[in-house]
Amino acid sequence: MIGIVNYGAGNIFSLTSALERLNIAYGMVNTEPDLDKYTHIIIPGVGHAGAAMNKLEQTGLVAPIKALKKPVLGICVGMQLLTEHSEEGNATLMGIVPIKTRLFDKNQGIKIPHMGWNNIEHKNNSLFQGIESGTQFYFVHSYFIEYNATFDIATANYGMPFSAAVQINNFYGVQFHPEKSGTAGELLLKNFSNLKQ
Repeated sequence: MIGIVNYGAGNIFSLTSALERLNIAYGMVNTEPDLDKYTHIIIPGVGHAGAAMNKLEQTGLVAPIKALKKPVLGICVGMQLLTEHSEEGNATLMGIVPIKTRLFDKNQGIKIPHMGWNNIEHKNNSLFQGIESGTQFYFVHSYFIEYNATFDIATANYGMPFSAAVQINNFYGVQFHPEKSGTAGELLLKNFSNLKQ
């Protein structure tokens, strides 16, 4: 059963709709004791990373989330919260993955935000089981996770390579929105729900 961290900074409706289509049971995590009710945890997020971090800190959930040993998935801004620092609001984040979140460089002739479908090349990771490398996922973001081969499990390219997905131990993050990425996104959510603790 999946617990969704409900801290006021995520588009929870599209995520819960996708989980319902997949018949995956879920509930909301509002307080620390709620974390114990679920086998898997998702941190959603849209908007501003600094503002999202402030909201998460207000819930008192930061330290309990960092201590989790069960599978955790950060989506979009939820993924960025796993990193050390974001240039968005010059914000210190959870620091679970020792990499940074940076603003795309418009001098590379790209439109910001990066919005729409983009191919990802993934490594052989159980999160992507049954999903071919080169599959397209749906992105909406102005800030990206810097590429680091140690933690990168999927790469996309937008003016430069960046991490579309990362992993460190039981923590996973995806920059794209699996809940808006059709069949491949739903398969990724199903794969996450099947990860062993």
